[in-house]
Amino acid sequence: MAHSQTIYLNEKNKGLLNPFSFQVDPMERLLLVNFESDPDVIYKGFEPQYFDDQIHGKGLLVIGWRNDLKVDVYHEPGLKLREETYDIAGKGLNQMSERNFESAVCEILDAGVYADIIFEDNLGRKVEIRILEQHPKKRNPFGLLAPMGDAAENPSAMPLVYVHDFYFVRRRHSNFQLKIDGKHHKPDKFPIPLDGTWMYFTRYSGDPFIVTFNPAIDGNLKTMENIENQKVKNGSTELELSENGPAMEIKKMTEKTSNHEINVVFAPAFPQLNLLRNSVEVSGVFSIKGHSSTGRIGGEYHVKKYGNKISIILEPSEGWIPNESKLTIRFLYAVVKIFKHWPKTYRWTAELEEVDGSWEMKSDWKRLK
Repeated sequence: MAHSQTIYLNEKNKGLLNPFSFQVDPMERLLLVNFESDPDVIYKGFEPQYFDDQIHGKGLLVIGWRNDLKVDVYHEPGLKLREETYDIAGKGLNQMSERNFESAVCEILDAGVYADIIFEDNLGRKVEIRILEQHPKKRNPFGLLAPMGDAAENPSAMPLVYVHDFYFVRRRHSNFQLKIDGKHHKPDKFPIPLDGTWMYFTRYSGDPFIVTFNPAIDGNLKTMENIENQKVKNGSTELELSENGPAMEIKKMTEKTSNHEINVVFAPAFPQLNLLRNSVEVSGVFSIKGHSSTGRIGGEYHVKKYGNKISIILEPSEGWIPNESKLTIRFLYAVVKIFKHWPKTYRWTAELEEVDGSWEMKSDWKRLK
């Protein structure tokens, strides 16, 4: 099924406008330690992240999830970070602080997590996160789309955190100590057994794939000229196009790394914006997919041309549709609605305006109530 060719002006070679983009944020491993049932006066969770790449450098950072829903970021001196990256977390960044960690070990071994992380927080209190998991039973990890986006109050992008090699810390055969200023805090527990074993709610990924989709922009939208093939590159993103009369429509977008890829598929293919006739309105559906094990996000798109302006809306109205065979995890997704429903609360809007032969675009994300 395709859009009617009557929506287009009978012109060619006008170039292609692609209003969509991905940004991949490399990360080696990720650990999330929740203690909401026994919180500190400031913190209710810590999120150690380890990096080793050309963008960030090499080292550890720890996100402190605060009770006021803001975040503090503590990081080793060798890391190169941008404060705006953390604006999409909760109510945004409270403070970013460089630290010489007393200990900065965060490993994922065959037997589970080995973490020995010690640093001082902004009040000079010693924070200690120590986990040594030595369970004799083989881990049985899986993949999912983590609901990180649910915490963002004013997102500037849609955070897609795909966690592969994902599992929970098992209670038995684990030495788990969490101390802040000398006081012990009890980590939250997973409410039901998983794979026949009781777990903490502390979870980890040895292979995260983190993508921000459609970061907000306010500026010129570059036109892709001389489109002759149905597969073209727009920066690092590959576009699969389909010909529809005079137009080249976007059927699929793909962003790849050495280990992973993410796709956005449109049906019907997304229209060629700068060929639309005046007063035309079209719509369709889209899906966002990583690896098949992590399911997909589904939704609708709407496009309207009026005068020299075009408006676009993306609504992930289907939410996240998981693809998981574990009965326990399927039960968790059914009971804890946040996993599947958080994308439904996002809406992306963009307005394009043709100015002196070039196109300006202003786009943003909003959280729906």
